Amino acid sequence: MDRYLANKKIKLFSKEEIEPHETLLDKLAKQKEEELGISEKKFETLLLGKILLSFFYFSVFLIFVLFLRTFQLQIIEGKNFISQANANKYIFHNIQAERGVIYDKNLKQLVFNTSQFNLILRKENLPETDSEKERVFKEVAQILNQPYLELEKKIKENNDSVMEIASNLGYETLVVLETKIEQLPGFEIQENSVRDYPDGEIFSHLIGYMGKIQKEELKEEPDFYSLLDYIGREGIEKSYEKVLRRNPGKIQIERDVKGNIISKEISSLPKSGKSLVLWLDSDLQKKLKEELEKELQIIGAKKAIAIAMDPKTGGVLSLISLPSFDNNIFVQGNQEAIGKILLDKNEPLFNRVIAGRYPSGSTIKPLISLAALEEKIITPEKEINCQGKITIQDFWHPEKIWEYKDWAIHGFTNLRKAIAQSCNVYFYTIGGGYQNQEGLGPTRIKNYLDLFGWESKTQIDLPGEVTGFVPDKEWKKQNIGQGWWDGDTYNLAIGQGYLKVTPLEVITSFLPIANGGRMLQPQIVKAIVDEEKNVIEEKQPIVIKENFINTKNIQIVREGMREGVTYGSSVLLNDLPVKAASKTGTAQTSRVDYYHNWVTVFAPYEDPQIVLTIMIEEVPGVQAAVLPVAKNVLSWYFNR
Repeated sequence: MDRYLANKKIKLFSKEEIEPHETLLDKLAKQKEEELGISEKKFETLLLGKILLSFFYFSVFLIFVLFLRTFQLQIIEGKNFISQANANKYIFHNIQAERGVIYDKNLKQLVFNTSQFNLILRKENLPETDSEKERVFKEVAQILNQPYLELEKKIKENNDSVMEIASNLGYETLVVLETKIEQLPGFEIQENSVRDYPDGEIFSHLIGYMGKIQKEELKEEPDFYSLLDYIGREGIEKSYEKVLRRNPGKIQIERDVKGNIISKEISSLPKSGKSLVLWLDSDLQKKLKEELEKELQIIGAKKAIAIAMDPKTGGVLSLISLPSFDNNIFVQGNQEAIGKILLDKNEPLFNRVIAGRYPSGSTIKPLISLAALEEKIITPEKEINCQGKITIQDFWHPEKIWEYKDWAIHGFTNLRKAIAQSCNVYFYTIGGGYQNQEGLGPTRIKNYLDLFGWESKTQIDLPGEVTGFVPDKEWKKQNIGQGWWDGDTYNLAIGQGYLKVTPLEVITSFLPIANGGRMLQPQIVKAIVDEEKNVIEEKQPIVIKENFINTKNIQIVREGMREGVTYGSSVLLNDLPVKAASKTGTAQTSRVDYYHNWVTVFAPYEDPQIVLTIMIEEVPGVQAAVLPVAKNVLSWYFNR
């Protein structure tokens, strides 16, 4: 058998041999397993059924969550992610356009656009590593000649994606930046069109100035502005912002995932803003400012206003508020100059013409005269004996006598003479009543002053206008805690007491006297034109009201104002090249022996072309400070 087995061999793939005795031993082992009953037993551990079931449910839950997330990303938020992807793929840069300019009535250009170069930062284009950012920041700081830490802090504290690092770059700085800008990722030089006001201080309250746009404003008009833009802040720059502003074009830049530029395409063309032609006579404006400043220097005062209007149209020919300011400093970002203006106690930014409120003094008297004539409480010819004062017995204390004084003894005075010589006793009498003469009383005085707009905005096309204030019994009771006395009515009738009015309200109320009965809305802008000065829109006179006062009564008051020039309080104007009519006013102030000095004059008398109101604040002593200004200006105006 051994010889038989020796010839038998089993070949494996591994070419290893199994010996015959190994095969025999396997067979014997198998027989033994069968005898013992342990044949084909295997060592294994079965998993519990709960574990398998839990694993199954978990897998189903996981698949369901993944499905929901996929649904959310693809269906619910799909459009949003697509837009974000496009936003990363496409960026839009503005193509600059020109802001509209401003002309005076004779098309003399008052405002220009000039180029300014600024350094801006787009944070998305900054280097990714901190070390590289630090290198770039240090190099920029060195070029701008400012501390590196200061620049780094400025950038970190600004949350905007695009920010202005430096504006109005000097020539040398600009040259250095242009040579190195390719090595300064994130930074770029931007050319902007900015305002230039050649005669800034002369027209600043009228034209206004530009200021940096705020984020809230940007949200309202995202198609017209960027974070780096300036918009009108005061004057007609503000009130006509939507007319003057440019419509910038858009250039679409396509990028790949690494931010490399693939293509550029203009998606919309830029459009320049429309321009404005004003009613303003720029030469008259300059002359008025010159004469006012000369008079202020002579008398030692600091504050004054002047406003001239066309009584036929309501167009504003001139508007001066002193002290003034240079509106160029806001464009230039001159923080030192801006800070100085803001701290100036004389408030040069304050437009006194439209926002200052003052007692009118005797300027009120032509309006009181019209009220008395309309109410028929006195005839123009009736004379009142004006002996320099009236005396009133105190109601509660009969032994006490109140005196209301005049500035002179006028004798027997009719209405025309009362206007001409500004007789206080006459207006005390027709205002509050005296002896056997009926007075208007506070209610009727208030009604007529309101009829002439002394408590209403004129709706002039300038921002910041306020309303005047005419007191009454109820107001005094609630705010002063006292009743209304005859003395209050007497003071009101001559423009004193609690009364406050703006210079703009004063001149507007005189327009019906000058033009025969039409109350007109003051207007700064005469027309809107295109780049070639072709008229797009021409402003028409706006009549607020007309025929609200009898023209015969208006003529009587006109005659009284004319007599004021021929022999009365405005006689200094009697040698003008044309006939004029005028009313002066002197109003007491809180400072002893200091007065607000007024005059309102229109000329030529027969066919008025101009109404002029001038007021100087806090003039020391009683003097006609405004009359020399009016005379010099009107002489020049009608002789040129």
